[in-house]
Amino acid sequence: MRIMVVDDEMIVRESFYHWFEKQGYSVDMAASGQEALKKLENAAFDVLFADIKMPGMSGMELLKTVRAGYPDVAVVIITAYGTIDTAVEAMKTGAVDYLLKPFKPDQLTLVMEKVQQQQKLSLHYQLLENQLQKMTGSGDVCFENIIGQSPAMEALFEMIPEIAASDAPVLLSGETGTGKELVAKAIHARSQRSELPFVPINCGAFVETLLESELFGYQKGAFTGAAHTRKGLLEIVSGGTLFLDEIGEISPKMQVDLLRVLEEKKILRVGDSQAVDVDFRLVSATRRDLKTAIARGDFRSDFFYRINVISVSIPPLRDRKADIPLLAQHFLRKYSCETTKQVDGISPAGMALLNQYNWPGNVRELENAIERAVVLARSPILEAADFSFIQPDNYNNSFSRGTLREVEQSHIRQVLSQCNHNITRAAKLLGINRSTLHKKIKRYGLKG
Repeated sequence: MRIMVVDDEMIVRESFYHWFEKQGYSVDMAASGQEALKKLENAAFDVLFADIKMPGMSGMELLKTVRAGYPDVAVVIITAYGTIDTAVEAMKTGAVDYLLKPFKPDQLTLVMEKVQQQQKLSLHYQLLENQLQKMTGSGDVCFENIIGQSPAMEALFEMIPEIAASDAPVLLSGETGTGKELVAKAIHARSQRSELPFVPINCGAFVETLLESELFGYQKGAFTGAAHTRKGLLEIVSGGTLFLDEIGEISPKMQVDLLRVLEEKKILRVGDSQAVDVDFRLVSATRRDLKTAIARGDFRSDFFYRINVISVSIPPLRDRKADIPLLAQHFLRKYSCETTKQVDGISPAGMALLNQYNWPGNVRELENAIERAVVLARSPILEAADFSFIQPDNYNNSFSRGTLREVEQSHIRQVLSQCNHNITRAAKLLGINRSTLHKKIKRYGLKG
């Protein structure tokens, strides 16, 4: 480690110098903040020990300048007994530690151990971050477990942090299997409520009376079978995010009850007369067209406008087919690991088949298809025949009329275009090695 001691007193500089040199460190000295900055411009240092009171540039000014221009350099402040408040301020500004004059050599040892430990943790964090980047690709490919690189998904990724910063109710609309709960979790994870509960409930899975007791809770003896008092999810979620899936399925009475909760921030347990304060953010989801339901009289307009302060539409998979190769490879890795089967990729013909299918069940159906294919696979590469269970009625006929050669050529061209002719990435998405892809590019004349 390279160390610089910055102090206007020569005796202090030399004391540091001799101790660090004896301990095997590479050490340099500077008599002022300006001199220290000049040396930083010409050489790399790991740690600066800076006196807080120096003529010209003070140690605090030097700390701020170093933190801004050389963030990897650790700064330790040296101060006298009378300036302990300033030392605390320095720690808040970014100093890693401080030394009080006069100090003993063993104090220097402890400070250096702390600095080295912090630098190890920082390096470890950077390594983990790099590994995560390699696993997920660029930032617009994987966001809070949502995978996609199509323009529609990039727009969604940009929108989620903005939505998370607010506390307004959100309504997610989209077909079954598009990943509405994943989006709800991403909003919660990026919000100020992220450390508190995320509670999901599928409203379509409960009859009205059971949903009421699940959400609001009940008092002992409120109804037959209520042997004890039970908190509802609206209390359990306290401070966090409540995700109501299939909110279009709830009854008009439940709509009224929830509307009152959203406006008053209070609930009444079933069979109780004492109101309980609640605090949660509501994220709802529906696959139904609620405006049509309002027109038919099946859904209350006042409740709709209360839950629909922020509206997010999640596109079906058929409208973002550029994401199919990414999703397919992700699920392939997942289920190859779970089943401990050596299934490494999907053939071009197999991937072309996946791209041709319209996926009425969306991402969930694609995941189920990959899982089934992996479980039944007899070779390391999934072929088109491994997906024979997919119903042909949903194929895009404009593609399915081509020969196998034409389908493969079209699919490779599409993947190369998506990857901007990055051979390594395209080969990974296609489930083949680079040399095989080069041969196919040459065969079909697909050079960019």
